Amino acid sequence: MELGELIRDLRKARGWSQGRLASAINAAHGTTLAREYVSNWERSKITPGAFYLAALSATLDVPPAVLESQVDRREFLTDVAGAAIAPVVASDLLSAGFAARLSGGPSADAWEAKLTRYGTEYMSLGAADIQRRVSAELVTVQQQLDNPRLWSVAARLMTLYAKTFPGSDGSKAVHWYRMAAKAADESGDDDARVWVRGRAAIALGYEGAALGVADVLADQAIAISDRPSLGLLNAIFGKAHAAAIRGDHATARKLLTDGRRVFDQAGSHEQTSDYAVPWWRINVFVSLLAARLGDEATAVAAQEAARTEIPSALPRFATHLEMHRGLMLARSGDVSGGTAYARTALDALPPEKHSLTLRLLMAEVEQSRGRVDQLRNP
Repeated sequence: MELGELIRDLRKARGWSQGRLASAINAAHGTTLAREYVSNWERSKITPGAFYLAALSATLDVPPAVLESQVDRREFLTDVAGAAIAPVVASDLLSAGFAARLSGGPSADAWEAKLTRYGTEYMSLGAADIQRRVSAELVTVQQQLDNPRLWSVAARLMTLYAKTFPGSDGSKAVHWYRMAAKAADESGDDDARVWVRGRAAIALGYEGAALGVADVLADQAIAISDRPSLGLLNAIFGKAHAAAIRGDHATARKLLTDGRRVFDQAGSHEQTSDYAVPWWRINVFVSLLAARLGDEATAVAAQEAARTEIPSALPRFATHLEMHRGLMLARSGDVSGGTAYARTALDALPPEKHSLTLRLLMAEVEQSRGRVDQLRNP
């Protein structure tokens, strides 16, 4: 099947017009794509470049491997552990899954090594690339779930996979976070149970999406164990962001204090992993939280502290800090200036480094106009 035919069939499967597909890409990626470009893609007059392949991947819910593959792309898997996942070529995933079952698959130690690698790669790779890789791993690990330790592995992989969907989607990300929590429960490992729920809570709270779910998962993590840990730290900051967005500043400030106390006992020395929360990363959490609270002094102090320690290999997180400054400007009343500042910061980051979280943050800055108007005219 030609790429143009695939784009056309995926668009029609959603019941979308060419104009609707162009609009969806523009809304998600800040582009000005015209309907005529979609028509030219579908007629193979123009081949989408790397940026638009990634945009099509995210908008049509198809990993890049499917768009780039030259095999028959009509057959897709739609179920992993009973839940819909982004379509991936069926033959490849089925082969990997059965091979893992027949051979016994990687050992638990080998899976832990894979998790370590993915935790590091997540910090610099784009969401689409992580989604493509982790979806294949989930098919493999599900063949080995007669080992409780691998339920823990699966739970952490599911959590990472959920991060490749925007929390504002409302269904996919939340579904995977909830399923990851259940998988962690199957492992009997309280550390995994707390970490999975806490990581989901901070992801949703930071994104400002599905706040009720963020609260529930954070509360579950706190109830499982109040022992200082990275999972508990994430849960507390997830609740803090949810409270700040709702306007409950007193609760958010109390949770900020609690979170700092837990960080003093559980903060990590590892610098470049999604499974780590070092000093610079806690300051990224604080930077956005303080910006949402309107606490400019705390926000700027956190930004300066983080900026001195963020590894140079992680430019995406430096972009987060700049966009937090844009949010502060917008919330102080300079919506146009704040939006321009945040957009400049985002545009300076190569498109392949963009994350779904950054897109949601950009939308939050742009939507500040309505909030400022509301404050001025209660």
